[in-house]
Amino acid sequence: MATTEYTMPRAKLDKPVKLLIVAAPFYREIADDLIKGATAEIEAVGGTYEVIEVPGALEIPTAIGIAERMSNFDGYVALGCVIRGETTHYETVCNDSSRAIQMLGLQGLCIGNGILTVENEAQAEARANPEKMNKGAGAAAAALHLISLAHKWGGARKGVGFLPDGEEYQIAGELKDDPTA
Repeated sequence: MATTEYTMPRAKLDKPVKLLIVAAPFYREIADDLIKGATAEIEAVGGTYEVIEVPGALEIPTAIGIAERMSNFDGYVALGCVIRGETTHYETVCNDSSRAIQMLGLQGLCIGNGILTVENEAQAEARANPEKMNKGAGAAAAALHLISLAHKWGGARKGVGFLPDGEEYQIAGELKDDPTA
């Protein structure tokens, strides 16, 4: 019996979402095709996005980490291409970028990893083809599904750790109800 690939239906979102697409355009044409696939998938669910570029695949997780700390995105799409060369640099870039993205995901970030790791340019072109198996679209779909799960399971939590009750915050040294103290 032949194995067939399964593609999940598009994510159902209860409110509009905004994603950051972080692309490493070392192979410009491949990156552009991945970005086209990702943006089409995000637009198909009514989402918005911003695209930024970084020098290489190793910088993608760092850019996502900075954006998470300093901006307001619901999710992230990591896009790039690493083609095997003559040195072990390929393994370093593939393993370290993937591991860093996975670590960010385990911290709760909704990330679709569309960094291609291929043996040659023909494999990259096949995986970035906008008419067929575009892995940029697949990475965006993955991020959107994770955002949908986060919305499903999210919500206000009370009494966890040192979080203040509700929406109020107390500055150290000030009394909550007596502004003159």
